[in-house]
Amino acid sequence: MTVIYIDTLFLLNALVDYLLLLAAARLAGEPLRRIRFALGAALGGAYAVAIFLPGLFFLSHPLCRVASAALMMVVSYGGSRRLLRQGILFIALTCAFGGGVVAIGLLGGTGLSLGRGVFYSALDLKVVLLSAAVCYGVLTLVFQRLARHSAAGGELIDIKLKLGDRSVTLTALVDTGNTLTDPVSGRPAVVAEGERAAGLFPRDRRPASSDLRDPAAALPRLGTGEWRSRFRLLPYRSVGVDRGLLLAVRVDSLELDGRGRGPVLVALSPTPVSDGGGYQALVGAENIM
Repeated sequence: MTVIYIDTLFLLNALVDYLLLLAAARLAGEPLRRIRFALGAALGGAYAVAIFLPGLFFLSHPLCRVASAALMMVVSYGGSRRLLRQGILFIALTCAFGGGVVAIGLLGGTGLSLGRGVFYSALDLKVVLLSAAVCYGVLTLVFQRLARHSAAGGELIDIKLKLGDRSVTLTALVDTGNTLTDPVSGRPAVVAEGERAAGLFPRDRRPASSDLRDPAAALPRLGTGEWRSRFRLLPYRSVGVDRGLLLAVRVDSLELDGRGRGPVLVALSPTPVSDGGGYQALVGAENIM
C-alpha cells in the first residue's frame, strides 16, 4: 500500500505548479508576478491534498479539475490581456510534464508518480526540495536563453514615471532597437503609450487621442505657461514612416525596478507599443545601464 504524506503532497504539487505558471508567463512574454504565481501554486497544492481527503473524492471529477485550473490561472494571471494565451500555454506545459512523468514511470523510474491527476512522491522531503531547486535552476537558465521576447530579445521590467506629484507605473520592454534620443541632452528617450501615461497630467493638460495623432497641432495649446518647457515635438523614423512626429513630455524622474534614473524625455505613442498588451512602454538598453 502506498503511503502519501500530506505535507510532501502539498509541497510537491505547489512547486510543480509554480514552475509551470512561471514557464507559461515567460513563454508568453508577460511580467513575472511571482507572488501571484505563488498564491496560484498554493491553491493547486491545496487542491491536490483535498482530492485525497476522506469524503472529497468527488473533487477529482473533470469539471472540478477544470474549475480548479481556471481559478488558479485567474489568481496567477488575472488582469493580463494575454490571460487566454497564458492559460493555453500552462495547460500545454502541464500535459507535457505529465507525459514526461508517465514516460519515466514506464522506463522504471520510481521517484515521482502520478495519481488521481496530481503528483506525489515517496522520496524524502529534502530530496524533493533539492530536486525542485535543480529544476527551477534549469528552467531559469533555459528560458533566459530561449524564451526572451521575440520582438527584440530583451526583457520586461517595471518602470515608474514621475511628473510633479503624479506618477504612473508601466511594464516596459528593454528594446535594443529603440534609438530615440532627447535632442537637447542626447539621452535615450522612453516611449510610452499615451493613454497609459495619462495619469501624469492634470485634466487641462492631459493629451487627448487626437492630440497624440496630431502633435504639431496640439503643442501650441498644451505647451503654454509653466508647461512650455515640458512638452515638445520629437521627430522619429520607422518602417513606413520617413518623417514622423511624437508628442513628448519631460518627466521629473524615471525609476527602473525601483532605481532612480533622473529626468527623462517620454515620447507619447498614439498606438499600443506591444502586439498583445504585455507591456506599455519601451526603454533603450542605455536607460538601464
